[in-house]
Amino acid sequence: MMKQIFTTLLIMVSLISCDKDDNNIITPETSAPTVKLNTTYEVTITEDITYAEGLSHDSWNSANTSVVPLLMDSYIPDNDLQNRPLLMLIHGGAFYGGSKQQEALVDMANYYASRGFVVFSIDYRLNAHKGTIPQEWIDATSDVAPANLDQLYAMYPAHRDAKAALRWIIANADNFHINKDYITVGGGSAGAITSIGLGVSELGDYKDEISLSEDNTLSTTNLSQTYEVQTILDFWGSNVSVEILELIYGHQRFDSNDPALFIAHGTEDPTVPFSSAEDLKTICETNEIDFVYYPLEGRGHGPWGATVNGKSLSDLSFDFIVDNQDLNVE
Repeated sequence: MMKQIFTTLLIMVSLISCDKDDNNIITPETSAPTVKLNTTYEVTITEDITYAEGLSHDSWNSANTSVVPLLMDSYIPDNDLQNRPLLMLIHGGAFYGGSKQQEALVDMANYYASRGFVVFSIDYRLNAHKGTIPQEWIDATSDVAPANLDQLYAMYPAHRDAKAALRWIIANADNFHINKDYITVGGGSAGAITSIGLGVSELGDYKDEISLSEDNTLSTTNLSQTYEVQTILDFWGSNVSVEILELIYGHQRFDSNDPALFIAHGTEDPTVPFSSAEDLKTICETNEIDFVYYPLEGRGHGPWGATVNGKSLSDLSFDFIVDNQDLNVE
């Protein structure tokens, strides 16, 4: 039975708080951040910021390891505002490839930063790194076809790293004048899967399953930091990583307290089936989670240039974040 369930899940992704200065104190009672409707600010980009370290094994959980620096790029609006919302972007690539400088994500990062968001685009360990995974993942998947195991296993360090990236941002929020009450995560394909897993799972998921003695690089990941995601941008992803938590650990994570979800998915997607979007829509309806749903008619996988009623995906997701976080718009 486990083999059949994991095979089905893997087919779905086969390719795939205070911030203060002398003049301003941000508290939960402070008014929401103000963003611009149109491109307004110059954007300062800083590449290859190290947010943590991770282990790379010669083979899954082998004794031979090396330490991998985990990197992100920042996109900072050139303004003196002290109350800024955050967007963290996660690239796709089926957990095998891709990077933080994927063209579509660079475009989206500039779109948001030029309107007043602080944006980070992150890298994370991929299949080739063979990051540390919990023994229970190996035990639960002993009868899964070997061709599918690499992708399944690679999901764990990807999620572990994405959570570490967000904790680094929270730990350094004052330096970027980020209001930690206004957090969005998002991405495409594997990045969307990871964004949903990050936003919906609990703080300890994809972290506490491994001890410091098993992976001492966890000590570099700001373990004491906490966060609460308000909105998730899902571009042609799925809920597979949340389902895996339930299958292996019995954790049901979807509930009415989850972040609002933006769903955009091509109806002819051959890689992550459109049924994944339909499933997420049903989950949101069942659990009374706020969401918007954009079936991209006739589009396949990765249609970043798609429009709906003349609006780009960046425009649509901007409206979604503004509406759900009650941001001020000028």
